[in-house]
Amino acid sequence: MNIVAILIPIALLLGLMGLAAFFWASSSGQFDDLDGAALRILIEDEPGEDLPPAKVQGEP
Repeated sequence: MNIVAILIPIALLLGLMGLAAFFWASSSGQFDDLDGAALRILIEDEPGEDLPPAKVQGEP
């Protein structure tokens, strides 16, 4: 029965920390643009932007 007296305050503390983290993220603008990240994957990159240069045949 003593373990319940330890686990309940720990669970409440973790729950309050999670709630505080959610309110902090919400107030700092983390959830402002939910669709932007989802649509960003559909935008095509310019060719060669993040790709290494293509090897020309005959080069080592």
